[in-house]
Amino acid sequence: MGRPLAIEYVGHATLLVELDTIRLLTDPALGPKIGPLRRVPGPPAPSVPGDVDAVLVSHLHHDHLDLGSLRRLARGTRLVVPRGAAAWLRARGFEQVEELAPGELISIGGIRVRAVPARHSGFRPPAGPTAAAIGYVIEGSRTVYFAGDTGLFEGMRDLAGGIDVALLPVGGWGPTLPSRHHLDPADAARAAALIRPRLSVPIHWGTFWPAGLRWLRPGRRHGPPSQFIRAAAELAPGAIIRATEVGAEVDLR
Repeated sequence: MGRPLAIEYVGHATLLVELDTIRLLTDPALGPKIGPLRRVPGPPAPSVPGDVDAVLVSHLHHDHLDLGSLRRLARGTRLVVPRGAAAWLRARGFEQVEELAPGELISIGGIRVRAVPARHSGFRPPAGPTAAAIGYVIEGSRTVYFAGDTGLFEGMRDLAGGIDVALLPVGGWGPTLPSRHHLDPADAARAAALIRPRLSVPIHWGTFWPAGLRWLRPGRRHGPPSQFIRAAAELAPGAIIRATEVGAEVDLR
C-alpha cells in the first residue's frame, strides 16, 4: 500500500495532493503563460496532472482559474469551485462543476473536502463574474489546509489543532505584493501561529512573473520561502516549515 499522503508543488498555487489514493489538483496553472505573466521555471512534468479525481479552485482570478489549464484535463473532470462560479464555467463547456460556500462539504472517494473562508477578492477581471474566494480543508487519514490566496484574518484560528499540513501563500507574481488580501512571509508566519499545523508549506511564489520584468527585484521572486522561515522563527516558534522548490515533492516527514 502506498503512502497515505503525498504532495507535489507544481508551482504558484497548483499542487497535486494525493490522499488515501484520491488525487486532487488545486488551482491549475499548467501552461507557459497566463495573460502577461510568464512561467519562470520549466514546464510541469508530463505526468502532471495525469488522472485526477477532482480539481479544487479557490477563486476566479486568472492565475488561479486558468481556462487553458482546465482544458488540458480529461473531459468531464470534476471541478469544485466557489459558490456562484458554476454557471460561468458551464457556459464555457465544463460540465462536472460543483459549488461550495464556506462551511459546506462534499465527499470525493473516501475523503471529505470542506470549504473555509478566505480574505481575498473574488471578482474576475475585467467584467466578472464574482464569487467569494475560499480555501479548502481536505480530510482523510491526514488533514490538509489549502489556503488558495488570502490575507491574514482571525478566523484562521478556527482551524487550530486539526491540520497536519498547511499550504500557505507567501508571495505572488510581481515586484510588489498588495498585503491586505495576500499573505506575505511575515503574515504567513502569523497564520502558522494561528493554525498550528504539524507542517507548513510555502506556496504561491517563484513561478510566474510579468513579461519583460524577469530581472526586476528577483529577490521578490526567489526570497519568500526563506523569509517565511525567518519570520516563523520569531512569530511562530516551533513551527516546522517545509520549503519546496517548484516542481518538487514536499518532504512530509
